[in-house]
Amino acid sequence: MKQAHQASRDQPNHPISSIRIGDARKIAQPDASVDVVLMFGPLYHLTDRDDRILALREACRVLRKRGHIFAVGISRFASALDGLVRGLLDDPEFMRIVQRDLTNGQHRNPTDKSSYFTTAFLHHPKELAAEVEEAGFHLEKILAIEGPAALLQDLDERWGDRNRRKQLLNTLRWLEDEPSILGITGHMMAIARK
Repeated sequence: MKQAHQASRDQPNHPISSIRIGDARKIAQPDASVDVVLMFGPLYHLTDRDDRILALREACRVLRKRGHIFAVGISRFASALDGLVRGLLDDPEFMRIVQRDLTNGQHRNPTDKSSYFTTAFLHHPKELAAEVEEAGFHLEKILAIEGPAALLQDLDERWGDRNRRKQLLNTLRWLEDEPSILGITGHMMAIARK
C-alpha cells in the first residue's frame, strides 16, 4: 500500500482514485457493478484449487453481463525455464522445487533464497482454462504474456533497439496464443467474458 500511495503521489496528474486491501475470495463490490476485472495475483497466490475457483466466481459475480476478466496465472513451466536461463538447475534444492512444480504445480521454496520465489500455484494452460470456465466464464483465449522472449539472454539489448524491438513484438504476437507453445512463458493471461 505504501508503494502504491507513493506512486500516486509521484504522478499527481494521474493519481490512484482508490485503493484498499481485499480478499479475492470475497470482493467488497455489489453484484454486476463493474465492467472489467483484472486478476493479477490471486490465481497463483491461492494455492488451493477451491480458493481459486471461489475467487473467479467472485469476479464473475461483480461483473456486469458481457463484462470481461483478465486473469493471470504463472506457467507450470516457469521455474524450469527460469532455471535453464539463470543456471539455477545446478542447485539440487532448486531441482527438487522444479520437479514438484512440474508434477503438481505446487511451488514451494524451502530455502532462504528469495530468487527461488515464494509459495505459489503454477498452472498448466489447460488448468487455467478449466478453472475460468468452471467459475462461469466463457473463455475467449489464453495468451502468453512474456512468451519465449523471456528465454533470450540479450532481451534488454534487443528491446533497446527500435527495429529489433518491433521485430520481437511482431514475433511474439504471432506466437502468443499458439497452444503448442503456450507454456513457454512466465505468465499466461486468460481473457474471458461473463
